[in-house]
Amino acid sequence: MITIDQLKKLREKTSAGVMDCRKALEEAKGDEKKAEELIKQWASQKAEKKAGRETSAGLVESYVHAGKVGVLVEVLCETDFVARTDNFKNLAHEIALQIASMNPKDVNSLMKQEYIRDPKLTIEKLVKETIGKLGENIRIGKFARIRLGE
Repeated sequence: MITIDQLKKLREKTSAGVMDCRKALEEAKGDEKKAEELIKQWASQKAEKKAGRETSAGLVESYVHAGKVGVLVEVLCETDFVARTDNFKNLAHEIALQIASMNPKDVNSLMKQEYIRDPKLTIEKLVKETIGKLGENIRIGKFARIRLGE
């Protein structure tokens, strides 16, 4: 039997909806690790289905590190509603941090990089997980990185 505590714990870890958490826990027969993996797998599948949808909203995130490195990144989504969510804003900030620290040459190389906070993830997987949580297509438009003296 699935407990409320298990649902809460899984929801806090994944930000997935209550029904998705319940379904994952039921399929995993209460195994929280397996349920978490199922939710990640479902998020990736959702992302693939949404890949062709137009992204005309979003935001430009800025980050300056110690006054020496500055980043502007355009992160796009389908609606202003999603662009204003904490999950979306957090994704944009994490991408700006990634660009500041890893200096990718373009969006394609950025997407293939290991995520600085979790080497098990790439930036592409991080974006797909967020697509799964928010239910909209998300993509990185463009970015600029400036380093003092370069």
